[in-house]
Amino acid sequence: MTEARTVWGTGLSTIAGDGTVLDAWFPEVLTEAPSAGDAAAALVALEALTGPDERRNVTVETVQLHIDLGAAPTSTVDAYLRLHALSHLVVRPNELTLDGIFAHLPNVAWTNAGPVHPDDAARLRPLLQRAGIQVQGLDKFPRLTDYVQPAGVRIADASRVRLGAHLSPGTTVMHEGFVNFNAGTLGASMVEGRISQGVVVGDGSDIGGGSSIMGTLSGGGSHRVSIGARTLLGANAGIGISLGDDCIVEAGLYVTAGTKIVLLDGPSTADGGRKTVKGSELSGQDGLLFRRNSLSGAVEAVRRAGAGVTLNEALHA
Repeated sequence: MTEARTVWGTGLSTIAGDGTVLDAWFPEVLTEAPSAGDAAAALVALEALTGPDERRNVTVETVQLHIDLGAAPTSTVDAYLRLHALSHLVVRPNELTLDGIFAHLPNVAWTNAGPVHPDDAARLRPLLQRAGIQVQGLDKFPRLTDYVQPAGVRIADASRVRLGAHLSPGTTVMHEGFVNFNAGTLGASMVEGRISQGVVVGDGSDIGGGSSIMGTLSGGGSHRVSIGARTLLGANAGIGISLGDDCIVEAGLYVTAGTKIVLLDGPSTADGGRKTVKGSELSGQDGLLFRRNSLSGAVEAVRRAGAGVTLNEALHA
C-alpha cells in the first residue's frame, strides 16, 4: 500500500477457558476516529452481549481498538479487524498488510453457537450435542456470513466464502464458488469457480464453474493474479497469469506463466510459422481469447474486438 491508513472498531471477542482469544466481531469498521462519547456508547451498546457461555467454555468480552493497516498484525483481535475491513469494503484486497496473520489466528472449532477451542470441542462433545451445538469446521478462518452480511451479494453456500473476502454489490457466488480472504470482486461478478487469496476480479466478469485461479499461499510464486472487467474464465479453466479487460479463456484450458502460446495475430516467423511466447508475456493484456487448437493441441491467443461477456442482470440484482 502507498500510505498508512488507520481503522477503528468496537466489538466482541470470544476467549476460551485457557485464555486463547478465538475471534472478534466488529459490527462496523470506522475510517475516522470516533469521539470519546461515541466510543463509550459503542461499548455500552454491546455490554449486554458479554459474559460466560459455559456450554462452550468461553467468555465474551467487549474490545475496542484502532490499527494501522500499513503495519503487520499484532494480535488476534487486530487480525480480525483487518479481515472485517476487507469484508466491509473499507479496503480492497492487497491494499493492507497481512504479514504474519496466520500466527495470530488460532485453529478454532466453528459451531452453530460460535467458536470453541478444539480441545474443548472434543472434551465437551456429549454436552454440546445435548445442547444442539454442532461443529461445522476446524479452521483458522470463519465463514464470512457469520460475521458480515455484504449488501447486494448472493452466496449460495456460506461455507465456501471466508471472512476477509471482499465482495462488491451485485456479486453472485454459486454453490461451487469459493472466495478466500484478501480476495474478491470489484463489481458485479458471477463466481462459480475458485478465487484464491490475493486475487481480484473486475466488474462484470464471470468465473466459470470448476475454474481455478492461482494464489500465492501454497508456493505458487509471487505474482498476484488479477482479472479485468467483462472477462470470462471458462468452465474448468484456470490461470496463473493476469487477464485484462474483455478476455476469454476457453473451457478446460489452463494458462500459466510458462505455457507456450502461439500468437495467431502476430507476424510470421522466417519459416512461415507464427511467433510463440510464454504466458507471462501476455499477462494483463486486454482483449485476448485463449484457446487450444483441437487439431494440433497448441495453445493459441487471438485478439478480440469489442466488449467481452455480458452478465445476466436478473442473476445480480
